[in-house]
Amino acid sequence: MQLFFVIFFILYSVVNYYIYNRGLAAISIVPSAKIIYTVLFIFFAFAYVFAKVFEKKLPAFVYESFSIAGSFWFAAILYFILSLLFIDSIRIINHYFHFYPQIVIKNYQLVKISAFSIVVLITFLLLTAGYFNGRNIKINTVNITLPKKNSSLSNLNIVQISDIHISSINNGRFLSSAVETINSLKPDIVLIPGDLVDEKAYFLEQKGLGKSLLKIKSKYGVYATTGNHEFINGAGDIIKYLSTCGVTWINDTARFIDGNFYIVGRHDSAMRSFTGEKRQPLAEVMKLVNKNYPVLLLDHTPFNLEEAEKNNIDLQLSGHTHHGQLFPINFITSKIYEQDWGYLLKGNTHYYVSSGLGTWGPPVKLGNDAEIVNIKVQFK
Repeated sequence: MQLFFVIFFILYSVVNYYIYNRGLAAISIVPSAKIIYTVLFIFFAFAYVFAKVFEKKLPAFVYESFSIAGSFWFAAILYFILSLLFIDSIRIINHYFHFYPQIVIKNYQLVKISAFSIVVLITFLLLTAGYFNGRNIKINTVNITLPKKNSSLSNLNIVQISDIHISSINNGRFLSSAVETINSLKPDIVLIPGDLVDEKAYFLEQKGLGKSLLKIKSKYGVYATTGNHEFINGAGDIIKYLSTCGVTWINDTARFIDGNFYIVGRHDSAMRSFTGEKRQPLAEVMKLVNKNYPVLLLDHTPFNLEEAEKNNIDLQLSGHTHHGQLFPINFITSKIYEQDWGYLLKGNTHYYVSSGLGTWGPPVKLGNDAEIVNIKVQFK
């Protein structure tokens, strides 16, 4: 993983250098703006990295401020790059076909700074809209029918939340709002297929983040499995801390709930990259299950969906993809994953891949929902 972060930091620096140089060239007509531009650029470009490297040495408010500023920059990079690629494509085409009108040629420096201002304004408006969209929690309701088997239940009201990414960004206020919405649905059970957090356990505990989960009211409780971000931030400590917040973990094991149905949970596939250990095969975990009862599976990353179908899972809940989170990345995730958002039926197995309640990186959602999924199951 160290090699991955080294490569990421090199690429990140190269991309930022490209954006910086193109911006600097655009404002060259205003020399006095260069120093301000450079200082602001360096701050935003490296604020998040600085915060993470020195997180234990920084006062909490400094750490949070740098984290938030830097996270917004991740979204800004995407739209700056897309804008620059569009502008540079026009420049290259003009180099060969010379279609710029005289008014552009004669006022080229003014056109450049005008283009710079327009790109910054559009990016700011996109990030602002995406921020408010990311805070606008939506309820997506799904009605499905599962085989009753030996269960005595006629229905089950499930609330699925995933990818909350509890952090200094998706903080206590956001989580409290989410809990109020969850409770309004009167769930029988709350299921969380991974990525509850995006901070180390000591920071969560220090700030009391996650304690709002104790206020969730559900008949059978709150159950969760690990996602890749649990492993990034130290899964052992995360599990220990969030267990005090009312979360029951089911990683590579199964729970028989009230003598009526099973919940099977799997460690995320990222486990091997961070611990060197492999998660249990689903077929092995299923040995703990009496298949004469309905079986619900929590598996964070929606790869190899046919595995659940082969193991007679009735319903699989996943997350991870965020449906790209930022347009147009959703076109990429839709090619990577068989199902990157929403409901799918394969054979007799039902699947729901959530776009996530919270956000990873920038607190911005463009092209998807900050969703809580209400799955209403009828058993027949």
